[in-house]
Amino acid sequence: MTQHRIYSISVASVYPHYIAKAEKKGRTKAEVDEIFRWLTGYSQDALEAELAKGTSFEDFFGAAPAMNTARERVTGVVCGVRVENVVEPLMREIRYLDKLIDELARGKAMEKILLG
Repeated sequence: MTQHRIYSISVASVYPHYIAKAEKKGRTKAEVDEIFRWLTGYSQDALEAELAKGTSFEDFFGAAPAMNTARERVTGVVCGVRVENVVEPLMREIRYLDKLIDELARGKAMEKILLG
């Protein structure tokens, strides 16, 4: 799949997978939403509106109200790739989100996940 096709996938189509991954490990949808809000600056209502609209990853991150500057401290491996080495900006944002959800599913405390 080309990067362009990945970016055009709706966040809403992947969102249930993030929730399922978290819930399988005893975490909650509310915690997944907190990660989304922390990363992007969307309010809960705005996040839900973007999901309902079927917004693409490209548009979701492009329109994010306030990308958290602390996200640049997120490090580690996702899908065999070091997050901090991802050069393409949009793919890096997607990998930040993936890594934060991975940490949640691994049982890490929210205050540590969100670089508290």
